[in-house]
Amino acid sequence: MAGQQVLPPVPVIGVPVLGGGFFPVRRVYCVGRNYLDHIREMKEADERDPPFFFQKPRDSVVPDGSRVPYPAFTADFQFEVELVLAIGEPGRNIAVEDALEHIWGYAVGIDLTRRDRQRDARDMRLPWEMGKSFDASAPCGVITPARDARHFNNCAITLSVNGVEKQRGDIGQMIWSVPEIVSQLSKQMKLEPGDLIYTGTPAGVGPVVPGDVIDARIDGLPSLGITIVAPEE
Repeated sequence: MAGQQVLPPVPVIGVPVLGGGFFPVRRVYCVGRNYLDHIREMKEADERDPPFFFQKPRDSVVPDGSRVPYPAFTADFQFEVELVLAIGEPGRNIAVEDALEHIWGYAVGIDLTRRDRQRDARDMRLPWEMGKSFDASAPCGVITPARDARHFNNCAITLSVNGVEKQRGDIGQMIWSVPEIVSQLSKQMKLEPGDLIYTGTPAGVGPVVPGDVIDARIDGLPSLGITIVAPEE
């Protein structure tokens, strides 16, 4: 039709895959409060609470090696290292015993958080989005295609800042296991290929400032490194 406005194309957001190629991202889900020691350090929630989920924007995902600007609207910008699940098979109401069949791969992720805004939301009983869902808030390392998923039942998960270790835990310390997370989330909405699930963080979270270099690791996966830089103008 003459004079019809042409809409700009929607960019494809992809995460590099070990061995080549990209995993196109559809949605980004995060599990809240999935390690006992992190619940205790944050002094919130009951240790027996069922898992809950929140989302980040699809374009909040940035790759290994990214320079992440210190975000606006915060004075307490913090890191949280997490195991990331990449979904490859669709499913709804997935049984725990079938959940691993829906996982395409695994990666190291960092859930960057505006902690002061998250606490404000908690105190006002508002959604967590203003503390969690902002530009470049979901760094994700290279995805390793799933082979032996059982390897990630018990393995070290760590994060260091400027070479100093800040977080250390074990994937086996998660309150809700990888299959249980997939099963629980699939009861709330249908999972589709391209979905990423960040599975929670161990204790030791803390603030970073421009100039800090963050290195996140999980045994058996490619490491993830980012650098915090000055805020954007």
